[in-house]
Amino acid sequence: MDRNKPLSRQQFKKTIQIGVSLVDFNAPWCAPCIAQKPIVDQLAKLYAGKASVIEINVDGNQQSAMELGITSIPTLIIYKNGAEIERFIGLQKAEVLSEAIDKALA
Repeated sequence: MDRNKPLSRQQFKKTIQIGVSLVDFNAPWCAPCIAQKPIVDQLAKLYAGKASVIEINVDGNQQSAMELGITSIPTLIIYKNGAEIERFIGLQKAEVLSEAIDKALA
């Protein structure tokens, strides 16, 4: 899956339905989001085949962001089999996110 391609609400739900997913809600004009991107890219490589890593631009997905209660960006949410299990608001270190993904995979 191309992480840079916008996802419809239906595609988003389908993607997070099975297994573990890290979803990065961001915007291209957001400085902390820009700083978060290399970390998310690193995690996508590290967890390839184990967990999905998805980026969602809130500007193009305002309805989904509102429904999910995204009020600050970056917001990173870890889902397991469609259920939200952990939410991080603001710039996060790779170690913090990696630990949360490992916990979800266990």
